Amino acid sequence: MEPFSDQFMEFHPIHGTNVRLDYSGTQATRVESFANGVCFSKQPLKPGEIFLIEIEDKELGWCGHLRVGLTARNPGNLEVVPEYSIPDLTDLGDSWIFAITRNHNKIIEGAGVEVQEAGDGGLAWGQRLGRGGVEDRAGGGNEGGGNNKPKTFFTDTHLYIDNVRIPRDKLVGRSRPGRYSHILDDLYKTNALPPTARRSRIGVLYVSKGRDLADMHIVINGEDMGASAKGIPAIEPLYAVVDIFAATKSVRIVQVEYGFSSLQTLCRKAIQKHIVHRMAIDWLELPEALKHYCKYE
Repeated sequence: MEPFSDQFMEFHPIHGTNVRLDYSGTQATRVESFANGVCFSKQPLKPGEIFLIEIEDKELGWCGHLRVGLTARNPGNLEVVPEYSIPDLTDLGDSWIFAITRNHNKIIEGAGVEVQEAGDGGLAWGQRLGRGGVEDRAGGGNEGGGNNKPKTFFTDTHLYIDNVRIPRDKLVGRSRPGRYSHILDDLYKTNALPPTARRSRIGVLYVSKGRDLADMHIVINGEDMGASAKGIPAIEPLYAVVDIFAATKSVRIVQVEYGFSSLQTLCRKAIQKHIVHRMAIDWLELPEALKHYCKYE
């Protein structure tokens, strides 16, 4: 199943007191402190529809990073937006939110342990690496399958999660154009940089599981991290939650193109197959607008 999104993704006008949205409602920046950065999707998500954001800016001096998840609470009905997504929002119930760490974001299925911590609502089965309050421990390796990507990771046109498929075209971040950007692009593409780095793209979605139930999945740079929360009640509409916390300063929404690829996207794919790296596009005899599009500018 491939969801056909007919809505332009935006942030909800209700958000934390330290958040400022740009004119388009697609970029959110925490303007001070390290908290009060909770944001929501403007509209509830459809099953299989990903809410994808890219980390635009970081802020040194804080410990902790972005937090993402889902909530069944309508942001417009909140009397006060909680200061923290974890534990303030999750303690209200009907919210499933996880911290994105530098390592160990993957879910280990079949560990035989029921994980019940602040932020998961007690619904996730298995063992999650790097969740919750203890973040970014020094010396962390890549346990949990961090480097065990399938051979088709960069060749498949879609990411498959159960019966849902999501176009990969927008799931992996890219560097800004520059002299060494083609080297950075390889680092982003291979997920060699931590998911909390600038240009990392992180998405959240849910997939239907039987009647009125769903599993929540987090996708980091094109890789599914597994079912972060299982058995979520899907009777009420589910909104995406993005907490621009601590070291994460600013994020922007990336619009995912479902269904048939546009002519622009098909042209970009054809051009990229015949170039060494992105900056080589400048040497081609193409309209400037098409060059910018091919370089993801």
